[in-house]
Amino acid sequence: MTLRLYAHPFSSYCQKVLTALYENDTAFEYRMLGSAETDAELEKLWPIKRFPALVDNGRAVMEATIIIEHLQLNHPGPVKLIPDDAKAALDMRMMDRFFDNYIMTPMQKIVSDKIRQENDRDPYGVMQAKAMLDTAYRWLDGALDGREWATGDSFSAADCAAAPSLFYADWAHPIGEEFSRVHAYRQRLLARPSFARAVNEARPYRHFFPLGAPDRD
Repeated sequence: MTLRLYAHPFSSYCQKVLTALYENDTAFEYRMLGSAETDAELEKLWPIKRFPALVDNGRAVMEATIIIEHLQLNHPGPVKLIPDDAKAALDMRMMDRFFDNYIMTPMQKIVSDKIRQENDRDPYGVMQAKAMLDTAYRWLDGALDGREWATGDSFSAADCAAAPSLFYADWAHPIGEEFSRVHAYRQRLLARPSFARAVNEARPYRHFFPLGAPDRD
């Protein structure tokens, strides 16, 4: 076994990498975080203690997007998550950053604020996060016109980013009914076997969702 992944199944960024791994049936050792042993291993590997983290033959690779890029370069599979064409790859990377920065980040702001003590909460920041999500949903609804996946007809690393982003964002701040393309896209992502596997692995942890996980998905 050459690949070792430090991750937790309920983490959105971990699901992003897990989707990429499952998409190509890439073999790896799953070092699930949450125990003293694995948490200590992660801290030794990466003192910042953010996850996921990948170890490949002794080389540590951090950050979900970089891990997927590393997998494409060093452990490619039948599904090419990053296009060979440089311009197409640039479009894919732009969408990857869109989902991380304008869907995932404001979603996490809403969730993390709920975890805080009430006197430490940031209602104005939460309001800004919800406004950002509404703007992002609106933009994405237009961008998806004529597209099956984030960048067109092919599933890519951008869809690995989109899947957990939209999955949790709709829980934190529901996607408006008027954004029918976004809803349909989210359903396609949930039906994708690689992401469906990641979602199913996380089901036992739904009671930890601070806002209350809905009885759907």
